[in-house]
Amino acid sequence: MRCYANQLSNYLSKGLAPFYLVFGEEPFQQGECVLAIRTAAKQQGFDEVIKFALLPGFDWQELSAQYNSMSLFSARTLIEFDFNEQKVPTQGVAVLKSLAEQVNPDVVVIFKGLGAGQDIQRTAWFKALEPKGLFVPCYALTGRHLERWFDDECKRLKLSVSPQGKRALLVATEGNLLATHQELEKLSLLFGKNPIDEQQLLSGLLNQSKFDIFDLNTGLLSGNPKQIIKVLNKLASDNVEPASILWTLQNQARTLLGVKTLWQTGTTLADAYKKHNVWKNQQTITQQALDRLTLEQMKQLLCMMADFDTAYKEARLTAPYQALAHIALAFATPIAMPLPISQSEHV
Repeated sequence: MRCYANQLSNYLSKGLAPFYLVFGEEPFQQGECVLAIRTAAKQQGFDEVIKFALLPGFDWQELSAQYNSMSLFSARTLIEFDFNEQKVPTQGVAVLKSLAEQVNPDVVVIFKGLGAGQDIQRTAWFKALEPKGLFVPCYALTGRHLERWFDDECKRLKLSVSPQGKRALLVATEGNLLATHQELEKLSLLFGKNPIDEQQLLSGLLNQSKFDIFDLNTGLLSGNPKQIIKVLNKLASDNVEPASILWTLQNQARTLLGVKTLWQTGTTLADAYKKHNVWKNQQTITQQALDRLTLEQMKQLLCMMADFDTAYKEARLTAPYQALAHIALAFATPIAMPLPISQSEHV
């Protein structure tokens, strides 16, 4: 069964499903959905949480054993499994299909990963799990869907933002839900239930790091190492959350990969830009990146970001901004050195 992120709370109020497939390229929505499922599970006695991340050499039998065994400390267990942009091997397909065939009522599993396209939905393991669980696609929001999400957030925070202020904030954050959410929470603290107009909103934004993100995007697309490092230094000094910077890097890499893939398969560049929401004032500089980066380099960028994301969540990064700089500089020139991550045997 499928439900969208804004419908998840209604489904959770009716009871828990054995499996949740939370997939998509929008990290804020995905994180919020996982948190909502985790909270609902805890309220219903799923007190033990076990986390797995799919990395090379992963032991699939460990997942099977954890799913089928009773916990020593809790009658009910929640398992979170991050696909980490990895392809599921033959052994993994067999294990995932076996979970669907023998549902354990004392275990709930959250499967999460980037991308919710047909390539994922057509896999044998996905087809086995979805009928027994709930598929929650987390797509990037644009147009009226983005505006509806904005209105829902304002309602939740009891904010009164003018239509002009709403447009100004959405333009400033360029669809980054995490950045928009953070700004709305800040506005809630500053203004409470008082009306907020465009001038008040912009005055609060002018000194914020979001505008440095614009400069970072320019540096990434133009391949300007000096600008990239300058902006990252500023973001680090402002203690901008690394996950927010990672979102910007991922967004640019996915857009470039999507546009170039369409372009190389016969779609006109204008249509490719339109499909991936590349604004006209960004198309010239985007062309520079398309000419500079190969498809393989773009895919490698996304792999590095997936490694960063996993290591950051597992607290294996001693210098996250240094690792982000490594990734960002790879937009400008190929870097042969591995991503600076403190490796660990723990998954």
